[in-house]
Amino acid sequence: MKPEENPAVVNKGILNYEEGRQRFTISRRLPAPELAFFIRHYWLIHWDLRGLPSHTQEVLQPPCFNLVFEKDNTRVYGTNTGKMSQLLEGKGEVFGVLFRPGGFYPFYRQPASELVNRSLAFRKVFGISSLPLDDALFSHSDEDTKVRYVDDFFKKERPSKDKQIETVNSVIDYIAEHREINRVEDVGVKFGISVRTMQRMFSQYVGVSPKWVIKRYRLQDAAVSADAGESPDWSKLAVDLGYYDQAHLIKDFKTVIGKSPEEYVRSKQG
Repeated sequence: MKPEENPAVVNKGILNYEEGRQRFTISRRLPAPELAFFIRHYWLIHWDLRGLPSHTQEVLQPPCFNLVFEKDNTRVYGTNTGKMSQLLEGKGEVFGVLFRPGGFYPFYRQPASELVNRSLAFRKVFGISSLPLDDALFSHSDEDTKVRYVDDFFKKERPSKDKQIETVNSVIDYIAEHREINRVEDVGVKFGISVRTMQRMFSQYVGVSPKWVIKRYRLQDAAVSADAGESPDWSKLAVDLGYYDQAHLIKDFKTVIGKSPEEYVRSKQG
């Protein structure tokens, strides 16, 4: 089953998406219902650039862990606080598992903050080799079959539910859906959680701070506007994001994305 695909939502964080979609295809599939507490969706990417130039795809990752099945390199990736880049060349495919915020924690039981900007081998997490599952995934072209293999694996590995994950997801969903949110204190009031408690909870389950999550979603919003060929009112956006002034927003944008907002917009128009 596929999730509802509103491009403005599901492609948020994939930089230069309109250019990228000429080089690869991406689809998303929902996990089995009993796994939805832990897993947001599966994502499958295919590319065939044989005889064509390679392509580097850049992504602003949400505050979530990913398990990426890739031939000879299946790993779990913690939240990346910068910009991720993936070189696509020749012909290939990957099968990804995007965990819900906090959803990976019950599988590994270590503070998520220890895995920020890091990755772990599949065996380190699950205690077994990924090769049998890799072989099964990449020997079939049918997506339903691939999803069934991964569903079956996680049904066997499924840990007990942790009620804190429900709180973490509610908080992060609220931040993502309410663009006007720019202060952690406001989120705390909404959910009746102190800032200190929220910070501890995020460190344990998500790995990054609530303030980082707010900024990441707002920077994704800005990038989506630029990718659509629009030039946002950066001064107003800086205020909306809770920045002291426009210069601080521009600095953060350039630090993470590698270009100033106007340079990024011009690259879309060119």
